[in-house]
Amino acid sequence: MTRRLMARLRRMDWDPAHWLRMGLIVTGKALARIWGRDVMLYTGGVSFFALLAIFPALAIMVGLYGLLADPEQAARLGQALSALAPPGARTLLQGELVRLVEASHVAVSTQSLLALVVGAYAAHRGFKALLAGLSFVHDEDEPHGFVSFNLLALAVLVASFAAMAIVSSVFFGLRILGSAFDLRPLRGVSWLFSEWTWASASLSIGLSFVYRFAMSRRPVVWRASVLGGVVAAGLCLFMSWAIAFYVENIAPLGATYGSIATVVAFLIWLSWNVNAIFFGGALATEVELAIAASAPRPALKDLRGARPMVSRPGS
Repeated sequence: MTRRLMARLRRMDWDPAHWLRMGLIVTGKALARIWGRDVMLYTGGVSFFALLAIFPALAIMVGLYGLLADPEQAARLGQALSALAPPGARTLLQGELVRLVEASHVAVSTQSLLALVVGAYAAHRGFKALLAGLSFVHDEDEPHGFVSFNLLALAVLVASFAAMAIVSSVFFGLRILGSAFDLRPLRGVSWLFSEWTWASASLSIGLSFVYRFAMSRRPVVWRASVLGGVVAAGLCLFMSWAIAFYVENIAPLGATYGSIATVVAFLIWLSWNVNAIFFGGALATEVELAIAASAPRPALKDLRGARPMVSRPGS
C-alpha cells in the first residue's frame, strides 16, 4: 500500500502553474453547469420548502425538549444555531424561539404535533427538490424511479436530522464539560466552542456524503465528493457573512422592504446557501470528469456520451 502510494505521488505533476490552470478550468466549467440553466428553479423550490419547514422544526425542537428536558436548552441551542444566520434572519429565528419558550407546555406540545406534519412534508419536499437539482447539475441520465427517489430523499432527511441532533449534543456537551468541570484540555480553546467551527465541519462531512451517494446512481469519486463538500460548506459560511455585511453596512433592506425586510433577508440567505450547495455538486462533477480524463487510456470506457468512466480511485 505504501509503495503504491509513493509511486502515485511520484507520477503526479507538482507544477503549481499546472494546478492553478486546472483549478481555474474546473471552476469555470462548474460555474457553467449552474449558470444560465434551470438550476434557479430548483433553488427557488428548495428555498421555499426550507422556509416552510424551519419554523415547524423549531416548534418540534422546543416541544421535544419540553417533554424530555428543559425547553430553555432548546432556546440556547436555537440561539447558537441562529448565530450563523444574517441579522434579519437571526432576529426572526430568535423571536420565534422566545415565543415558543414562553408559551405554555400544552400549547407548545399541541403545536408541535401539527408542526410535525407540516414540517415533515415541507422538509421531505425540500430534500426532493435538492436531490433533483443535484441530479440535474450532475447530468444524471439514469434517474431514480418514483419510489426509490422518495425513499432516498426520506433517508437523507432522517440522516440529516440525526446528524444535527448528534452534533448539537456533542457541541453543548463539550461546552458544559469545559465550563462546569473546568477541564484543562477544553479550557481556552475558543475555536472548539465556536458555532462556525462545528457548522463548517458538519456541512463539509454531510455534503460530501450527499455528493458521494445521493447525487448519482453511481457513487461519485471520494476525492471529488470531499472537495465539493468542503468548498460548498465554505461558500455557505461565506454567504452568511456576506449577506450580514451587505445588510448592515451597504444596503439596509428595511429602507426598501419595510416590515418584511427580515423575511426577504431570510429568503436571500437561503437561496445563496442553496446555490452554494449546487455549485459544490457541479464542482464535484467536474473534478470527477477531470480525474477520469487523466486516467490511463486503457481504463477509459464510454459513459453517457461525453462523460468518461474509469474504475474510480478511492471508491
